[in-house]
Amino acid sequence: MDVVLNSGDTAWMLASTALVLLMTPGLAFFYGGMVRSKSVLNMMMMSMVTIGIVSILWVFYGYELAFGYTSDSPWYGGFSLSGLGSQVNDFTNNGGTYPIPLLVFAAFQLMFAIITPALISGAIADRAKFSAWAVFVAIWSTVVYFPVAHWVFAFGHKVGDNVTGVGYLAGKGLEDFAGGTAVHINAGAAGLALAILLGKRVGWRKEAMRPHSLPLVMLGSGLLWFGWFGFNAGSALAANGIAGLAFMNTQVATAGALVGWILVEKIRNGHPTSLGAASGAVAGLVAITPACAFVAPWAAVVIGFIAGILCSLAVGLKYKFGFDDSLDVVGVHLVGGIWGSLSIGIFGASVVNSVGLDGLLYGGGAGLLGKQALGVGLVAAYSFIATLIIGFIIEKTIGFRVKKDAEVEGIDLNEHAESAYEMYSSSRGGSSL
Repeated sequence: MDVVLNSGDTAWMLASTALVLLMTPGLAFFYGGMVRSKSVLNMMMMSMVTIGIVSILWVFYGYELAFGYTSDSPWYGGFSLSGLGSQVNDFTNNGGTYPIPLLVFAAFQLMFAIITPALISGAIADRAKFSAWAVFVAIWSTVVYFPVAHWVFAFGHKVGDNVTGVGYLAGKGLEDFAGGTAVHINAGAAGLALAILLGKRVGWRKEAMRPHSLPLVMLGSGLLWFGWFGFNAGSALAANGIAGLAFMNTQVATAGALVGWILVEKIRNGHPTSLGAASGAVAGLVAITPACAFVAPWAAVVIGFIAGILCSLAVGLKYKFGFDDSLDVVGVHLVGGIWGSLSIGIFGASVVNSVGLDGLLYGGGAGLLGKQALGVGLVAAYSFIATLIIGFIIEKTIGFRVKKDAEVEGIDLNEHAESAYEMYSSSRGGSSL
C-alpha cells in the first residue's frame, strides 16, 4: 500500500520520539537521587547501558519480533537475518494507515523498548552486578519485552482482505493506548521477581537507606513528566485530536495523583514530602498511560487521584511481605499499571474516542473490564515467571548479586571504580578533583 506521508505528523512523531528517549535519562536522575550516594553512578549507569543494548537489539531483530507479521503468530512477529531495514518500503499499517515513515514508527517504539527494562533496575538497586544486569537486559528484552509488545501493540498488516500478524491481546480487544500492560505491569512484575530472587540489601530495615539527593529525584520526576507527553500523546501516531486528548489527560491525571499521594502523607505522617510529590507524579503518569486516549479528562483526574492514594499505600507492601523492592517499582509501576489498565473498563467512553468501547459507567457492561483483566493477568504472570527463570540462570552461571563486602563498601567503587562526589582533601591539603 502506498502511503502519502504528512510532514506535520512526521515532525510530531520525531519530536515525540525524542521526548520518550529523554525519559530514560530522567529515570536515571529519579532513581539516582533515591539511592545512597555510594550507589548513584551504578543506578544511573543501569539506565544508560540499557539504551545502548536495546537500541542494537532493536535493529537486528527486536522490531521484527514485536511488529513483524511474517510469522502470522499472535505471540511473536517474525524473525530474519535482515533485521530492521528489510521492510522500509512496506509499512505495516499496524491497524491503520499512518502518514509517517516506517523508520519513524520503529524509532518511536524503540524508546518504549528501552525504558521498560530500565524501569526494572529500581527494584534491585544497590546489589546487582553491572555485567549481570547487562546480560539480563539483553535476554529479558528478547524473551519478554519484544513478544509482549507484539501481544499488545501489533494490530496487524492488511493485504487486500487479509490481516496478518495481529497480537494475541490486541486481537482479544485489550485497550492499552501507550503501555500500561506492555511497559508498566511488565516491568513491575519483573521487578518483583528479581527483588525476591536477589534478596534483601545488607542492612535492610536495620539501617537508614534514605534518598541521598531529593533535588535529583525532583529533577528526574520533572523530566519524566515532560517526556511522558511524547510517550502518551505520541502514541496517537499523528498530530490530531486523539493526541490532544492524551496530552490533556496525561497532565491532569498526573496532577491528581500528586495531590492524592501527598494527601495520604499529610494524613498519615503529618507532612507532605518532596519525595512523595515526585513519586505521586510518576504514579499518575503510570496509571493514565493505558487509559489516556479512552477516557474523558474528568475521569483522568479521578484515575490519577486514586492512583496516588493506591500507590502511596502499596509501597508499604514490601515491608509486610518481606521483599526488598529498593525504589518501589512494584508499588508504583505494577500497582499503578494494574489500576490504570482496569480503570478503562470503568471509565472508558466511546464518546471521546470512537475506537474505544464504553466501560461500566457509560453502560458498556463488564465485557471491557474482562478484556482488561485478561491483559493484566497474562502479562503479569508471563513476565514474573520468565524473569524468575532468566534471573535464576544468570545467578547460577555468572552470578547476579555483588559480594557482601562490595555492597557495603559501595557498588560505585567496586563496579565502576568511580565515586559520584569527590569532596575529600588530599594529604597535602589541596582539593582532589
